Amino acid sequence: MSLSSDPRWGEALGHLPDYLGNHVRVSVTALALGLLVSLPLAILSRHRPVLRGALLGLASIVQTVPGLALLALFYPLLLALAALSLSWFGVGFSAFGFLPAVLALALYSMLPVLRNTITGLQGVDAAILEAAQGVGMTPRQSLFTVELPLALPVMMAGIRTSAVWVIGTATLSTPIGQTSLGNYIFAGLQTQNWVFVLFGCLAAAVLALAVDQLLALIEDGLRLRSRLRIALGGVAIACLVAATLVPSMARSQSSYVVGAKTFTEQYVLSALMAQRLQAAGLAATSREGLGSNVIFDALAGNDIDVYVDYSGTLWANQFHHNDIKPREELLVELKTTLAAQNITLLGQLGFENAYALVMPRKRAEQLGIRTVADLASRAPGMSIAADYEFFSRPEWAGLRKAYGLSFRAQRQMQPDFMYAAAASGEVDVIAGYTSDGLIAKYDLVVLDDVRHAIPPYDAMVLLAPKRAGDQALRDALQPLLGKITIATMREANLRAAGNDATSSPDAVARWLWEKIGK
Repeated sequence: MSLSSDPRWGEALGHLPDYLGNHVRVSVTALALGLLVSLPLAILSRHRPVLRGALLGLASIVQTVPGLALLALFYPLLLALAALSLSWFGVGFSAFGFLPAVLALALYSMLPVLRNTITGLQGVDAAILEAAQGVGMTPRQSLFTVELPLALPVMMAGIRTSAVWVIGTATLSTPIGQTSLGNYIFAGLQTQNWVFVLFGCLAAAVLALAVDQLLALIEDGLRLRSRLRIALGGVAIACLVAATLVPSMARSQSSYVVGAKTFTEQYVLSALMAQRLQAAGLAATSREGLGSNVIFDALAGNDIDVYVDYSGTLWANQFHHNDIKPREELLVELKTTLAAQNITLLGQLGFENAYALVMPRKRAEQLGIRTVADLASRAPGMSIAADYEFFSRPEWAGLRKAYGLSFRAQRQMQPDFMYAAAASGEVDVIAGYTSDGLIAKYDLVVLDDVRHAIPPYDAMVLLAPKRAGDQALRDALQPLLGKITIATMREANLRAAGNDATSSPDAVARWLWEKIGK
């Protein structure tokens, strides 16, 4: 199939107005906030060496923090502030998506603006300042009529750099709930849809280059004192912003929001639930690629309406329990704990997606390894790989305690990539997921957890507090409950691991409904 006839390009284009509009909205807001803070600080510190050094030092430190980490740090901080605001003043705000992204990106934007503004102001010829003073100008008049106009070209160079940084870093805001061009990249990596990955990278690059060139036009206009260039650049940027914001602002505010975590199965299940809502005549949108803690807090805060979580994840991660309970007892306690937070456990989908240690089948048979207990004696000479959070989770601590596991090396990698790494022999063991179709694709085998160190991981549909009594939502999702077996989910995940139009989450979700809806 040629690239031009691949329907995934059409699917990518269909998402562009929403993703691009949100990307521009968060980038423009963050850049404006960064300028609003940075410019006065730069002006204030231009003749104060101590303050200038402190500001530039702090801004430089911010740049050393990885973009994704900075974005993620703002979410729990704002969540705590929102809770305090609600308890003290009776007014809360959403800590999900837009606000943490704007604040983190604004911090990222500050260094180039601070540095170039200070440099530009300090570069004004002292003779010109003396002349301004000689004709009776006050310091304020000198600043606004002499210094800033002369420094503007240098300042614009800093704003250009800042704009490119912000646009690029905004692609990382997807895991905290801010829709952006990063949605293409995160979804594409998880579902191995390289069309989406390529499209997202190209879209972000084109946007950054376009904005950079338009700002360069304004910069040249300031340097050459050409009002025409300044006007053309300004009007073009205004048109770009307006064109991308209109689709974003026009989105329905009454839609149900379906959340999804950062792995393939979640993309498929969120697409399935969104399709069922739409089939019932209900407007629905998806917020995908969310972190485990972010998505639960977003549900509790009514920022999303519904998503699928797993009993073991809730028990160990959200409620911080280390003990392992039988399935039925665990479900009863979870339902009670969730109800205390006004979250509704609608029901179970019918399958379990648990963490499990996985090996290549041939290697396991050669070594006589069938269970985790069999693995324990050979582990010191082996390497293990897992997703980004596994080694800090209670399940890993439980496995090590129950079996005395100690591996030669531990590696973290993208979940989908670690299956291929195990199949190729790059690592010996991985912490996979029992419902993942990649286990069959790469001829791997799940090692039996004979000592039950890992809790049950039943897939469950959770509803936000504001949707507790929403009968239309319940009726739309009820046909899914108890219908998806582990075999069916594995087959769905295997289909999603393909690299063609039939492997998109929407296409797999339609197949899954045909499979279980009969």
